[in-house]
Amino acid sequence: MSISILEACKKRKRRPKLFGFHTFADPGCPINPTSHFSDNIRVFLRECAEVEDYNFHGMPIWCTLLVNENRGFVVPVYTVEESVKDSAKPFCDQCRCTGWSNHFVSKRRYHFIIPIDKEWNKPLGDGVFDDQTHLLHGMIHCNGFGHLICLNGIEGGSRYLCGREIMDLWDRICTLLRTRRITVEDSSRKRCMDLRLLHGVAYGHPWFGRWGYKFCLGSFGVKETNYQGAIEILGSLELDQIINDFGCTDKCTEIRSIFQYYRDLSETQLMTLKDILRIMLTLKSRAPAPKVLNTASSSSSSLKLSSRRSLQSRPSLKDKATKVRKFSSFIANMDSRWPSRRLEYAAEVIVNALKEKRETECTHDGMTRQEVRDAARMHIGDTGLLDYVLKSMNNVIVGNHVVRRSVNPATRILEYTLRELGKGTPVSDMELEIIPKLSIVPGADVYSDVVYLYRNVLLNYPDSELVELATRAVLDSKHLVKEWPFSDEDDQLLRFVCHVMPSLSERENFTREFPPGEFIVVPPYATVGELKETVERTLRDTYCIMEQMIVTEIEGMDGIADEEVLFGMIESGSEIWMRGTGMCMENEFKYEGGAENWKVNCECGAVDDDGERMIACDICEVWQHTVCSGIDDSETVPPLFVCPKCCAMLIPARLESSDCGGSMELAPVYQVGMELY
Repeated sequence: MSISILEACKKRKRRPKLFGFHTFADPGCPINPTSHFSDNIRVFLRECAEVEDYNFHGMPIWCTLLVNENRGFVVPVYTVEESVKDSAKPFCDQCRCTGWSNHFVSKRRYHFIIPIDKEWNKPLGDGVFDDQTHLLHGMIHCNGFGHLICLNGIEGGSRYLCGREIMDLWDRICTLLRTRRITVEDSSRKRCMDLRLLHGVAYGHPWFGRWGYKFCLGSFGVKETNYQGAIEILGSLELDQIINDFGCTDKCTEIRSIFQYYRDLSETQLMTLKDILRIMLTLKSRAPAPKVLNTASSSSSSLKLSSRRSLQSRPSLKDKATKVRKFSSFIANMDSRWPSRRLEYAAEVIVNALKEKRETECTHDGMTRQEVRDAARMHIGDTGLLDYVLKSMNNVIVGNHVVRRSVNPATRILEYTLRELGKGTPVSDMELEIIPKLSIVPGADVYSDVVYLYRNVLLNYPDSELVELATRAVLDSKHLVKEWPFSDEDDQLLRFVCHVMPSLSERENFTREFPPGEFIVVPPYATVGELKETVERTLRDTYCIMEQMIVTEIEGMDGIADEEVLFGMIESGSEIWMRGTGMCMENEFKYEGGAENWKVNCECGAVDDDGERMIACDICEVWQHTVCSGIDDSETVPPLFVCPKCCAMLIPARLESSDCGGSMELAPVYQVGMELY
């Protein structure tokens, strides 16, 4: 439900500040902060937002009202300040999965949230940080490093804002506040297509690339060079060669007709897959998409089978039949990189989790998306697979149960519920819908043509290991980052990047690489002493372990008095190394990656946590991916596990202790690890 300008004004005790949605956070509009993020966010909240008359578990909430100039509705942008010391999750999972485990824990996090449309005129409720239905959820640590957690436009359920509009706003806010780096886990999809693959092939960068987001960290050891090489391989596939390679398949005719249609349409010569995808994505459909007939017909492929209902059990006219679909039939027409058996297994795991909840708690209440996801992760480590299946689980039949998804009216949180056929959900109250297969008519619907090429050329290229590996590399490159580089601006202020090193006695307590330096801004005629004070004040205000930080010296400035003026002594824009004392190494909030020192060394090349499911060897305690260790995502993690290296050391010992005098054949368990039950 949208908020009109009049309603927005009535809800406030005094006349609220209103800003234009499409111009907010443009340079100088409405503010022009010049300091680092920690100071700029305070100016932002003071000048551009109003504090709400309620809080979220003690966390203050501000609201900024943005008016859509063209359509007249008001969009609320909430800012929630989270104190890490009081948080239930003091460490940052996003930092850990994007290679920032070595960053010191920041004292505060700022959450920027635009709820889904129907929640615009309601206060934020429980579970707001875990809700994946927000149109926007971005979180920025007070040191200027942050993460775009959630983005949903028209495809995600919004009726008013498209993803590009929301992303434009987020990018302007980050630029205005002078953030340093923002990451995003790119799971954006459209019509069941991963946009990081589709846009990567068409444009050479993912969908987020238009805002400057680039490769940050690949899963399963994928490096940036692998990613760029994969993009080049897929984009340079020649159309004529594709037709030739599909010549012996039943897809050849459709692919040839699609290629020919867009070649005739284009004013330039289309030679490669990149060429044709790029022009297809820039065109609008010339004709409306073919409609699926709802009436049953013996000559039509579109069928709907309705259960006959007896007069005794017929509901009132206001009760409408609920359309449900068999999950196994539904996924047959889905464009997925996972095989059907994996999708069906994931659906069964979700149903078992819902059944266990109902049986153990003796309740018919549902489970939130996060609860279902957490329970399913005990059996499935591929979070992308789980998210994909969860999005499809609504009014679907899995086995003898119907899974439904709806918003709990009491908590306003999306929940999954389970009903057994014939009990909670009688068959007589449902209509069984069969999804038809539509033939391809090139040009009738551009996106249908794109989906066809995406599904068959990119995901199911015949007999080409190279294309398969390239596609896999792009899909495994979902962690992206945008950096706002440090620059010395043309004004009167002095700006430095300050690296603070611990004293020699404290240095041995640091077990990880030092994080990036801090951006410091001082007046033009600041002294050496004032620079030290500014650095101390900034670090104490930013990091938990530096509340007692004292800067003792500046490298290269030995013997210079604190009263000396910096101007002319240090060039603005320089990097400065300082040494200090007072870092509290006993503080429990030390690194964003947590207190544990995980060691990752997987055969795929991964040496850090990338967010994929892992398992630790019970001998050497080194972590590796379950998939790389021969444990499929559909399998439960074994209670005991020995990695290939330790397994290789154990086998000779077993051979020596064997009483057999002859040769002894052993199964090659050392290649995938040894599971001990």
